[in-house]
Amino acid sequence: MSKLEVYQYPKCGTCRNAVKWLQSHGHELELYHMIDEPPKPEVLAELVKLSGLPLKKFFNTSGEVYKELGLKDKLGGMDEQKQIDLLASNGKLIKRPIVTDGSKVTVGFKEDQFESVWG
Repeated sequence: MSKLEVYQYPKCGTCRNAVKWLQSHGHELELYHMIDEPPKPEVLAELVKLSGLPLKKFFNTSGEVYKELGLKDKLGGMDEQKQIDLLASNGKLIKRPIVTDGSKVTVGFKEDQFESVWG
């Protein structure tokens, strides 16, 4: 099995559950602390492209920073590069965890989704 890159926040329960799930399914993980070191804009752009998901899915819409910045009303008026730069500027804005093997990407943790992609 190839090594998976996991962008996560160790204090986040969802991230811990995702990491446990992946390890229990025999995956070797490279863990990145997304709050201390948010992924660079070019890394995020690649993750978004590989995921096939709309960029909005990468935003932690329930997070404090998202609400403080009033992004619900502002994102629509921003071009994609501005949104990616914004995500890269603050790891708390990014929905977590993000898992990739370099060709597939998942955002967030839902066991059934993990089962179909990483199981």
